[in-house]
Amino acid sequence: MALPSEKLAQSLEELKKLQNEQGIAVIRTDQMSRTHRDRLVLNGFLRPVIKGWYITKQPSEMDGDTTFWYTSFWYFASTYLNSRFKSDWSLSPEQSLLLHSGNATVPKQLLVRSPKANNNKIELIHNISFFDVELELPAETERDEIEGLKVYSVPAGLLACGADFFSRNPIDARTCLASMKDSSDILSLLLQGGHSVKAGRIAGAFRNIGRDKIADEIVNTMKAVGFDVRENDPFEEKLLMTLSSRETSPFANRIKLMWHQMREGVLANFPAEIDPPKYVEAYLKEVEELYLSDAYHSLSIEGYRVTEELIEQVRKGDWNPDANETDREQKNALAARGYWQCFQKVKGSIKRVLEGVNPSDVVFIDHGVWYRELFAPSIAVGILKPSDLAGYRNTPVYISGSKHTPPNKEAVRDSIPVLFDLLKEEKSAPVRAILGHFLFVYIHPYVDGNGRLARFLLNVMLASGGFPWTIIPVERRDDYMSALEEASVNQDITKFTMFVAELVEKAIKGRKENN
Repeated sequence: MALPSEKLAQSLEELKKLQNEQGIAVIRTDQMSRTHRDRLVLNGFLRPVIKGWYITKQPSEMDGDTTFWYTSFWYFASTYLNSRFKSDWSLSPEQSLLLHSGNATVPKQLLVRSPKANNNKIELIHNISFFDVELELPAETERDEIEGLKVYSVPAGLLACGADFFSRNPIDARTCLASMKDSSDILSLLLQGGHSVKAGRIAGAFRNIGRDKIADEIVNTMKAVGFDVRENDPFEEKLLMTLSSRETSPFANRIKLMWHQMREGVLANFPAEIDPPKYVEAYLKEVEELYLSDAYHSLSIEGYRVTEELIEQVRKGDWNPDANETDREQKNALAARGYWQCFQKVKGSIKRVLEGVNPSDVVFIDHGVWYRELFAPSIAVGILKPSDLAGYRNTPVYISGSKHTPPNKEAVRDSIPVLFDLLKEEKSAPVRAILGHFLFVYIHPYVDGNGRLARFLLNVMLASGGFPWTIIPVERRDDYMSALEEASVNQDITKFTMFVAELVEKAIKGRKENN
């Protein structure tokens, strides 16, 4: 008779057959026997979503943890909707445009259109729902597919979305507008339907982002065939920047738009810059004195169980994975050693910044070095492969508990150079610090270590403005993560700016007291 462990192994074999490349499986009841399903649910490997449908999860995931659900959401949506409606469905034009713009935030309610729909709300888990609406779909030529999700094309979405989409989602709307090379596709749809009012709104939207040629072509062509077009700008503010029409990824323009929209919020809520330190060595000594506390808090934020004794052991060189089996096996020790090695490189980066080198140039060159130092100890003992340090990630990543899905690997390579160009052009150290940190974790260029690297980037940019090294305490982790989530999901940087500003002011006060 098979042991319970052997039976579970058999069920896991069945589960493995149904997983995709990311290890995610969406399972209908007819795809797996009840015995296997019940066993996997009981042992924490499957989670029911709605009647007859399950997703994979990790047994270690606690009740209320949303991570694996958010990770699986879009794959679940495409699998479920394709099963139910075959090819006769599409996401709403507004949701379609969000996805086209690179915004894959999990919505509270996903609106789905289909001629086969029942106008029903379908309750899922973690307060997320689908709402299917019985509506005819646009022509096949007006539809696209994004990673299995059926969506409106960008021109069809701009035509079909509500007028308030532009004011409620300015970054997403402008990113979609900027992705269009000319007026041909949108003008064809406007002429076919005789949409004079929408023509005026869309022409105004193009003019808002500086695409006067496209705006003029829409207005003049519509008028030439007898339509009365009155141009109006659907955005609440004029865009005071230039968007490239040659970007290969919507994320490149998206990063520019987020920077432009958020920088005033940083300036309004951050302390004024102070004079850079006159004595570089004195500043570096101040940084070194904070190492113990910084390492403890930064590593603890990432979930490592790190003690001050462990950090001190690493700093003194007592950590020896070659001779000590315990050290070799201890992930926390590896993380602490990598952090110490990285911290030394960051101090070198700060030294060059304080000596007058452009801080963006320094971080652009050095952030790859920081990353390698963070994980070199894990390479040395064979936990990671040398190829894991090859550069930016080649796989999808997800942020624990976040509705924000970082961009795909191709978009990372488009976005990172844009981020560093923005850092180089920016005159304000607080803006470089806040938006540099936020957008680095928003892009999430590496498989691991993004939070630690972003906090190092934050402090290098703070140093460039004369601010002291600032520690984000593990006791404030929830506030920290909540502020980053607000910026990622709602494009509101205020909460994160005020959070960091409070800690910076505390650090300034501590510096004065010590002097």
